[in-house]
Amino acid sequence: MALDIKKIGIIGVGQMGKGIAHVCAVAGFDVVLTDTNADVLKSALAGIEKDMNRLVKHDKLSDADIKGALKKISTSKDYKGFKDCQLVIEAAIEDEQVKKQIFKDLCEDIGPDTIIATNTSSISITRLGAQTDRPGKFVGMHFMNPVPRMDLVEMIRGIATDEDTYKTVRELATKLGKSPVNAEDFPAFIVNRILLPMINEAIYTLYEGVGSVLAIDTAMKLGTRHPMGPLELADFIGLDTCLAVMHVLHDGLADTKYRPCPLLVKYVEAGWLGRKSGKGFYDYAGDEPVPTR
Repeated sequence: MALDIKKIGIIGVGQMGKGIAHVCAVAGFDVVLTDTNADVLKSALAGIEKDMNRLVKHDKLSDADIKGALKKISTSKDYKGFKDCQLVIEAAIEDEQVKKQIFKDLCEDIGPDTIIATNTSSISITRLGAQTDRPGKFVGMHFMNPVPRMDLVEMIRGIATDEDTYKTVRELATKLGKSPVNAEDFPAFIVNRILLPMINEAIYTLYEGVGSVLAIDTAMKLGTRHPMGPLELADFIGLDTCLAVMHVLHDGLADTKYRPCPLLVKYVEAGWLGRKSGKGFYDYAGDEPVPTR
């Protein structure tokens, strides 16, 4: 029987976690946020309110909507705050070992019927679910970034995921105003299986001197009508996340076409992670982004 979800826990309040909390609260669900970094957690509510106010300017939300939604959101310093949640969504860093440890710890503090969903963009749902005491109640729920503006949610069953679990979380995605699409449990699912190799190839194009950062991004925006060039998009996603997904593809599918570009590796080693670090393929220190190559 499908579970009636009223309260949702969210692990991680980075770009994705905040966005997921935003859409859940606006849709009328009670939300509990937690993060390992107390300072980040403290500023999360202000960040969510700021993002909501942007939508007011575009007539997507009213001031009353924001006031009501913010009342739905609370924070907790640990997973004990999730004891009344019917669903917990993990939106932590794209690192398999970190996620596995989160799930082991989480299961000690939540009820036996609580469903766990992961927002992983690439890692095996079956493998992550096996780290829990409830692989049947474990499912992939991959939101797109930025969550409030992107309609898609990839829904991924692990080999052990119960049909009721899948049905419940798919229905939730619809209630959040999203369009769920089923993806099978293969490395990087659908969107990133297609998108990240394109970005990686754009980085190879830069690495091999075929075009500059600006030339590559301009060519793809004008030549294929993409709203953002691939290198600009890589900076937006985070170069560490791009590299992590390419490693998952390369390791999981054992095909050399998924080998991460050495330049991408070098940028990540330098700490040039894109927008979130202030520098990637563009430098964001000034009023306008400036290409770094």
